[in-house]
Amino acid sequence: MVPPVQVSPLIKFGRYSALILSMAYGAKRYSYLKPRAEEERRIAAEEKKRLDELKWIERTGQAQDTS
Repeated sequence: MVPPVQVSPLIKFGRYSALILSMAYGAKRYSYLKPRAEEERRIAAEEKKRLDELKWIERTGQAQDTS
C-alpha cells in the first residue's frame, strides 16, 4: 500500500475556504428564497380553497336541482 501524500497547506486552505464560502452562499440564498416560497404556498392554498368552494357550490346546486 502506498503511504498518503502530504497535501500542500495552500491546497488545504483553498479547499476549506471554498467549503466555508459555499456554506455562506447557501445560507444567504436560502434566506432569500424562503419568503418567496412561503408566499407561493400561501397563494396556492388560497386558490385551492377557492376552487374547492366553487366545486362544493356546484355539487350542492346540482343536488338541489335534482330534488
